[in-house]
Amino acid sequence: MKLPRRQFLHLAAGAVAFPALSRNVSAQTYPARPVRLIVGLPAGGSASDIVARLMSQWLSERLGQQFIVDNRPGAATNLATEAVVRAPPDGYTLLFVTATNAINHTLYNNLSFNFIRDIAPVAGTIRVPFVMLVNPSVPAKTLPEFIAYAKANPGKLNMASSGTGSVPHVYGELFKAMAGVDMVHVPYRGNPFPDLLSGQVQVIFISIPPAIEFVRTDKLRALAVTPATRQEVLPDIPTVGEIVPGYEASAWQGIGAPKKTPAEIIDRLNKEINAGLADPKMKAQLVNSGGSVLALSSSDFGKLIAEEAEKWGKVIRAANIKVE
Repeated sequence: MKLPRRQFLHLAAGAVAFPALSRNVSAQTYPARPVRLIVGLPAGGSASDIVARLMSQWLSERLGQQFIVDNRPGAATNLATEAVVRAPPDGYTLLFVTATNAINHTLYNNLSFNFIRDIAPVAGTIRVPFVMLVNPSVPAKTLPEFIAYAKANPGKLNMASSGTGSVPHVYGELFKAMAGVDMVHVPYRGNPFPDLLSGQVQVIFISIPPAIEFVRTDKLRALAVTPATRQEVLPDIPTVGEIVPGYEASAWQGIGAPKKTPAEIIDRLNKEINAGLADPKMKAQLVNSGGSVLALSSSDFGKLIAEEAEKWGKVIRAANIKVE
């Protein structure tokens, strides 16, 4: 049957408009069922798990559906990332993203996914400042004294981390390169603090929350904080960058989704997450978890991820960091 031209054009226009209408309806009704937020770390204890649960509770209350934290530890968060990459891009499976993801982008060369390409940035949540700690047996009370001592004693100091290619490791490697010092890296699978307290290892770059009590009781000495600015919790401790110009390192966390997740859903999630970051009660809880809020548009969060992946990729290649 041959249709009149006017009727044909009308039907064709409707066919073009229908997918857009469907997407809009989908975004307006989202979420219509529970949403999973996959975290690549064990439940309980870590700042990432705490923040993920705070944000899930906030989103559940705001959007009227349960946001469920699904802990998938293993392979340095790569198992969790792969699960989200393979999930349908419908907004019902999200990834709790951390600085580790940006590091892993270069550290692992046999992954079945490309983190930068396959995960769509949704929103930031917090930044986490780190501090450089030394055992009091180290004869240096300031960072300049430490650098002078390390240069005079190459290979004598042991630098602990939570594993090869971990955030503390690459922060330490960046310091070694920029300060021109030689320290022996000692990776730990478990808690490095007993050996740090006993003096078996002498240096660590670690997030401030687990370190603060050791500093306040003089069991460990804080020489510098790693972000670009001094931290309110340690106001008298300088930044590394004050002594080593250009040095800056701060961990961050946020939320991502599978690529091709509708922009309308990402925009809605970004809006609600940023509303949570602006809420005084939520903000106080996030600060208590050890970070400062990181409110960004999805595009700015994507820019941060790309910049961090490039920065730490250079460090990993320069230090020839390999994982087994």
